Order: sequence, then structure tokens, then C-alpha cells
Amino acid sequence: MCITVCVSAKDKYNVLFIISDDLSATALSSYGNQVCKTPNIDRLAERGTLFTKAYCQATYCGPSRASFMSGYYPDATGVFGYVSGRKAIGDRETWAEYFKNQGYHTARVSKIFHMPVPKGIEEGSDGSDDPRSWSEKYNCQGPEWKALGVGETLEGNPDGKRPVVGGNTFVRVEAEGDDLVHSDGKAAVKAIELLNKYKDMDKPFFLGVGFVRPHVPFVAPKKYYKDYPWQEMELPSKLEGDWNDIPKKGINYKTSENMKMSLEQQKKAVSAYYASVTYMDVQVGKVLDALEDSGQADKTIVIFTSDHGYHLGEHDFWAKVSLKDESIRVPLIISMPGGEALQSDSLVELLDLFPTTTKLCTLEIPDRIQGKDISELLRDPQIKVRENILSANNKGWVLQGKRWSYSRYKGKTPNEELFDLQKDPKQYTNLIKNPEYLHVVKEMRTAFTNKMKAVKTNDLK
Repeated sequence: MCITVCVSAKDKYNVLFIISDDLSATALSSYGNQVCKTPNIDRLAERGTLFTKAYCQATYCGPSRASFMSGYYPDATGVFGYVSGRKAIGDRETWAEYFKNQGYHTARVSKIFHMPVPKGIEEGSDGSDDPRSWSEKYNCQGPEWKALGVGETLEGNPDGKRPVVGGNTFVRVEAEGDDLVHSDGKAAVKAIELLNKYKDMDKPFFLGVGFVRPHVPFVAPKKYYKDYPWQEMELPSKLEGDWNDIPKKGINYKTSENMKMSLEQQKKAVSAYYASVTYMDVQVGKVLDALEDSGQADKTIVIFTSDHGYHLGEHDFWAKVSLKDESIRVPLIISMPGGEALQSDSLVELLDLFPTTTKLCTLEIPDRIQGKDISELLRDPQIKVRENILSANNKGWVLQGKRWSYSRYKGKTPNEELFDLQKDPKQYTNLIKNPEYLHVVKEMRTAFTNKMKAVKTNDLK
């Protein structure tokens, strides 16, 4: 395979950046899911590089998006809340703003920087967007949990009598009406409109399209539920005493226990999640079709990813935020014009998107940004880019390599976890107190200390 990156100044690659919200890689058929149907994301993988070990830098929406859009690890800026990339990096350029200042037309459709879901979608507001990043921007209002249809509150509703409630909570709605009733359907329409407009433009574009599904509430037109009858959904296997050897801070903020979800409600959550994923996948397909129809596919880099992963009952955890692999790992597909299906098991981070697209578009990579250029992986997917990845939540950090996953939680006496990903890929056995692994613990502690120092001093090259 040969990818040409030396294009002329007047014919640089466009960038189409598509991001889903709260999407687990394990929900995609291209990543091995045998139940959830995602044919459109799959066809993107058929002409691009699929990364099996891609990781976010923060395990909840706001800081993750501020991180990859600013080019910094959260610990380099202290940004762990729902703030804009502008606050994260001051007067320095965001990813999109850098492209804008290099002559690109930049546009945002829906959620790229953080905006609260469902509230921000209900209001059609900007959230924590950075207006300096965009030549034009569009929000896509939707009814969310208020959509007409059959709704059910799954969380904190053990007897099933609680009415459907709003907020960032587990609610499923088999909605009446078609795709265009909801935010993601409207986002696809707007993206199509822009792609058609840009074919006559005399400059390249950077178009960010943010889909909010499968973020809760799980709202999708009822036709998308038909392939996922809740009675047939399988839950992850449970391990007796799974939490006994991990620190209290390692237990996720949402669990089957504190959410008071019965097995029936858990299956309904998986069903609704899959329906939401398939609905989002259809919208991705519409955008990809429009790119082809516009005649610009042969000069456009397409990226698909999510802001972080998601638990669907693994370890009896639900949602995001944990430092387990289900939460830190993201789907990532990068498709170049004329590309073919490749798979890379190299460790990569969302921070790498900024420098990689910059290189592919023959622009100069700013020295300040902290990600790595992974463009060579699109030629040779076996290249080794880094030894480990770093991700964080508001309680601690995880430093993870190909074999070892080391987590450290904040506190006067640090609480730690160590998992052997080769022998224990599902991370059931914490080895931190096992004397046989004392040498590994020492090595990981040293690696963590060095990594954090490098992040804070920007000495990562």
C-alpha cells in the first residue's frame, strides 16, 4: 500500500472528523461484536486502518475532548472538568484553529468540544465550545428523553414504577418518528449540506461532525430496537468478589448495585445501547455517502472515533469514568484516500490525531503539542510508536502498555492496581500486593513518575 502525503499547497487533503459519544469499541462489529449491527462504520474500516489499542486521555467527556482538541494531556493543563479547549491552552491554537490559521475552512456540527447531554442538546446550546476554532458552527437540537414513544427509566427504579426522568441517567426510549426527529439525524443532514457546499470551495476543509449517541438517554427511533429484543441480550460474566482486591476509588461511580438495576433492566440497557449505536451508525453512513457523492472522497482523510469507552456490565460497572480497559479504550479508524483494510495493534492515543492529520496534510507540526505523529502506521501498521499510554479520571491515572496496566489513585497513601494483560486481559486479579510481582510494581511506579514529569514539563519527544 502506498499513501502519498506530499500534495501541493492548493490541493491539500480535507479532514472529516467523526466522533461518537460514549462509544465502546466492543459494540462495533468491526471490533468483533456479533450482535450489534454497524455496517457503515465497518465499511470505513474496509478502506482504512483500524486501531485495536487506541486510548483516550480522560475517561469522561469534557476533559477528553479538551485534551485531544488542545493537544495536551489533562495533567499538563489541570483541566479535568467541563471546560473549553480555550481555557485549557490559553492563547495557543486548538487542533481545528491551527488548521483554520493554515488556510482551511473549519466547521463544527454538534458536539466536538464538550456540551452537556441531554441538557445541551435539548437547548441547542454551544456548551464548552471554542468559537475561535471554527469558520462556522451548528448545533443540532433534539427532544432527548422527552421524545414521544415508549420510555422507561432503568436506573434507580427497582420496582419499575418510576416515571421517565431527564438528566444524565439510564433511560431508554423507543421513539416515534424518523431519524430527523433527533439530534444525530439533524447532524447528518447538516453535514451533508456542508459537504455539498464545500465541493465548490477554493480551499480545503476541516469538518468535525459530533454524534451524541449512544450517550444516555438511550433514544432512537423504535425501528432500531427491533434487532435487539432485550430478552436475548447477554450480560458479561460476573466474578464473585470481583471488587475485593481493588481500592475503593477503583470501583466505578455507576454499578449494578448503586443503580439498583435488575437483570432485566441491565439487559434492557444493553438492548437500548445497541439500538442507539445502530442509529448513530446509519447517520455515519449518510455522511460517508455524501462525501462520495460530492466527489471529494479521493482527497479527504476520514477519522472515526469516540471520546472514551463504556462499560456495559463488565465488573458490574456501567457507563464511563473507570480506569479499566473498557473505559479507556476507544474505537479509532483512519481512512486515507485509496486506502485498504489494515489493522494496527500499536499503542496510540487520541492526542495523536492533531499531529498526525497535520503531517498528512503537509503542515508543520507545532512543537508544543504532546501527541505523536502516527501517520507511518497507515503504511506499516506494525511500527511501534510508544511504550505505554496515559489516561486519567478525577481520582487517578492509568499507565498501560502491551502487557502491564498500572493504576494509581490520589490520596495521602496512594492506592494502586496492577494487572497482567497477557494472563488476565479482563483485569480480574490485582497483583499489586503479590510479592512475585514486586519488580514489576517498582518498574511501573518509576515509569509512571517519569511519565507524569514529562507530561508536566512537556518533555515527551
